[in-house]
Amino acid sequence: MTAVPVVIGMRAPAAAPAAGAVPTSGALVDTHGRVHRDLRISLTDRCSLRCTYCMPEQGNEWLARSSILSTDEIVEVAEVAASLGIRTFRLTGGEPLLRADIINVVRRIARIQGEDGPVEVAMTTNGISLAKELPDLIEAGLTRLNISIDTINRQRFADLTRRDRLEDVFEGIAAAAASELRPLKLNAVAMRGVNDDELVDLTAFAMEVGAQLRFIEQMPLDAGHTWDRTTMVTREEILASLSERWDLEPVPGRGGAPAEKWRIDGGPHEVGVIASVTAPFCGACDRLRLTADGQLRNCLFSNAEYDLTKVMRADGAVPGERDDVIAAMLRSCVHGKLPGHAIDDPSFLQPSRGMNAIGG
Repeated sequence: MTAVPVVIGMRAPAAAPAAGAVPTSGALVDTHGRVHRDLRISLTDRCSLRCTYCMPEQGNEWLARSSILSTDEIVEVAEVAASLGIRTFRLTGGEPLLRADIINVVRRIARIQGEDGPVEVAMTTNGISLAKELPDLIEAGLTRLNISIDTINRQRFADLTRRDRLEDVFEGIAAAAASELRPLKLNAVAMRGVNDDELVDLTAFAMEVGAQLRFIEQMPLDAGHTWDRTTMVTREEILASLSERWDLEPVPGRGGAPAEKWRIDGGPHEVGVIASVTAPFCGACDRLRLTADGQLRNCLFSNAEYDLTKVMRADGAVPGERDDVIAAMLRSCVHGKLPGHAIDDPSFLQPSRGMNAIGG
């Protein structure tokens, strides 16, 4: 089968199609010179929490189970992506640990050989069932872990997530801290009037368990489209708050990482800030995303999707014989990537999907 530079099943037109033909060979490089090495795979849009900044408590419209990619389909895409230079696969959700076959998903992706050897399998989780699953995840080949925790106050956690599960998250963090998985990262969305008085406490907690706290500016990705920039705690505010307690020294060599890092009081501890809104890092972005229902996205904030299911579930489609077409779609997705997300542009439109359906 010969690869063809076409987009099959693109759900929405790109805002500004890139000029020139889509490459048919070489690495996944977009028209702005960014080499793509990271694919984030959402395993489900469902979650065991109902965080107020992410989704409503009731009335959520979940993806039909028949639309969710099977493990075979996920692995097929991952194998093609690895052959094109993808080195890291991050499993997200929703909550990835809600997927019944999560251990098998990790094991099969971890076996994939990339250009430089085995690929890396990472995961972002809310940690609720992590303590139970972690030994099997590590045995299956998980190499890195991010755990979300926006507060260490039990009542505030219950109010924010609409679930009284903070102790379960603490157990998951403790299990991860006792494991060999490093670096261990804790993610916290900073919100005005919600947890902005805990920035120092959250960082100190992360230091105590040997983890790196990464604060995230709240982004316009809630399912209810209620995001308000005035409630967002900015990068500068986060750093100002932390600087009242510690000396912060910038860590050089960020590369394509989403978080800027600062060394705390000379080290060894570090803290990071992901400032997608006030200090976007689009110029070094090396990530693609695959939603749980098989849609490729070249940006978290994109309104364009490339439908892989039309290739993988077409009548007569045979695994292994459609790899060139999947590769062509990956290349088309990368080729159509815009220079940045343009959140500050008046014409910016929030993605129709919420964060739980896109995958982090």
